[in-house]
Amino acid sequence: MKTLKPTKMAKAKATLVLDHPFFASLLLGMPMTEDSSIPTFATDGNSIRFNPDCADKLELNELVFVLAHEVMHCVFQHMTRRGARNPNKWNIAGDYVINDVLIKERVGRMPSGELQGLNDPKLVAQGNGTTEGVYNLLPPDSENKGAGQAGGALDSVSDAAPDQAGQAAKESEMRVKIVQARNAAKMAGKLSQGMARLVSDLVKPRVDWKSVLRRFLTTRAKTDLSYSRPKRRFLADDLFLPSLTGEKMGKIAIGVDCSGSINDQALALFSAEIQAISEDIRPESIEVIYFDSEVISKEVFTSEDSIVLKPLGGGGTAFSPVFECLKDSEIVACVILTDLECHDFGPAPSFPVLWASTNSDQAPFGEVTLIKGEL
Repeated sequence: MKTLKPTKMAKAKATLVLDHPFFASLLLGMPMTEDSSIPTFATDGNSIRFNPDCADKLELNELVFVLAHEVMHCVFQHMTRRGARNPNKWNIAGDYVINDVLIKERVGRMPSGELQGLNDPKLVAQGNGTTEGVYNLLPPDSENKGAGQAGGALDSVSDAAPDQAGQAAKESEMRVKIVQARNAAKMAGKLSQGMARLVSDLVKPRVDWKSVLRRFLTTRAKTDLSYSRPKRRFLADDLFLPSLTGEKMGKIAIGVDCSGSINDQALALFSAEIQAISEDIRPESIEVIYFDSEVISKEVFTSEDSIVLKPLGGGGTAFSPVFECLKDSEIVACVILTDLECHDFGPAPSFPVLWASTNSDQAPFGEVTLIKGEL
């Protein structure tokens, strides 16, 4: 077995310290160990393991790239965000996003030859620059491509903690380290505007979109908690939880963007939450409007119905036809599920609007809550 020359790894780390202190600050806090049982590199967010034969094949600037690549898996917290997704496919999606960032930042050079990295700027742009977005665009056979294989990821990533509490703690700890690394790079005068924006987005406090949605709708219902009408969906588990009682909420509207940008997972999450809220606040009715560049169809549900969203269409996007359709409907609130990639908003309606967005957080009126973190 070959043993990687210490000078090569030391030179790669030194290069990062001098030229890219953001990555170096995070890398130097992660123990590195040789592991011939893995094909290339691997990280769990705490440490880095590497196959010495694989590392020895890399040129210095390629090793610089790969070390920064490992760091970026931690920065993007890929080890806590995968959920139930296929590990290989998730890792490949993460590599596309990471490599796109590193190439733009000119950090070393992406490996070529048998260790060729994955690079497709158009795919990353189409996935809105997120690992989740790219994952949804990858072909099914990506699930069979492991690290080090042709078309596979450069490395492998393992989950940092088996439970949600442990993962939340890891995410919080990593955000602190990212801020420290950003400050170090900024003091050295070596933090690009692109990285500054990226880091700013990553360390923003996350707001639970479900809480925002529930607050948005329940504050418009004149209700109180009561055990006289327990929540039906928990009775099968012998749980008697209070539901909201009192005056029934008025009509609400749900707009579903059918332009093709809303995937099945987003629809499932959104439908389940609307169903739960509907059972609690008992609106007079829920009018669902499917739209792209125009209103395609409508459905009306009551609090007794099962809400299953079935989008149609697939053209461009325009919001003004939705609000025009609702102007005489006497609704008390409207929620739009969309990616907000549209310039035709029309004038602000008379009723309150919540944009449940899978991408952008910018809208000319109403309130915006981002749900992309779960997709």
